[in-house]
Amino acid sequence: MNLNQLKVRLDSGKPCVNGWLLLPSTFTAEAMAQAGWDSLTIDMQHGLLDYITAVQIIQAIQAHPVTPLVRVPNNEGGIIGKMLDAGAWGIICPMINTAAEARAFASACLYPPLGSRSFGPIRARAYGGATPYYAIANEQVLVLPQIETVDAVRNLEEILEVPGISGIYIGPNDLGLSMGLAPTLDREEPEIFSVYDTLLKATLKRRLIPCIHNATPAYAGKMIDFGFQLVTAATDLGCLVSTAREAVLATRRRAGVNGE
Repeated sequence: MNLNQLKVRLDSGKPCVNGWLLLPSTFTAEAMAQAGWDSLTIDMQHGLLDYITAVQIIQAIQAHPVTPLVRVPNNEGGIIGKMLDAGAWGIICPMINTAAEARAFASACLYPPLGSRSFGPIRARAYGGATPYYAIANEQVLVLPQIETVDAVRNLEEILEVPGISGIYIGPNDLGLSMGLAPTLDREEPEIFSVYDTLLKATLKRRLIPCIHNATPAYAGKMIDFGFQLVTAATDLGCLVSTAREAVLATRRRAGVNGE
């Protein structure tokens, strides 16, 4: 039987580091997959990717010991099923604010009798090995609703009680916006940390997986210390831009010139 190696590591209590893919490039994804991430998430909500490109990126990732995840654009069963069929080992779904929305999300990710996912794992069928894929899918697929509004925080207990939910994935940008704050990552507001503490305690007491989006490795490490198990530490675009900027600045410093 093939297993979701990210889930195996998370279930053992080990923290995992996730990378984020925004660019529609299989070559960039392949290069990212060689960097040692536990997982890479293909962002179909805000990233510049369509379905075919996402499938090709999953293929590129699978050449390496990295688990492919997908953030879908919305809570719609069609695209959720297609990305699981294409080989995603987990789905992050944005803007899950109620238990009803969480039930719809989980149902789209799981085969009957637990859910309503239609059978047709065009690529994922190979994951089963000697065991049929449908026999392992419900146990192995990660179902991660994004918690990113005040309403979602208010309804957290009910969301976490939905059968099939694997944990939560916090989106600090939208969470801050819903609290009347500017959208940003790597937040330091005391009221945000109070919310994080509430979310962590509710998730961990159910032995589910708390996950969070971050902008920098330093802050991602801080979130591991805080208790999060899966932390996003960087994006492909962010790595490209920051490295390019540093190359320009370092060269100009060495040459003793400014940017004018």
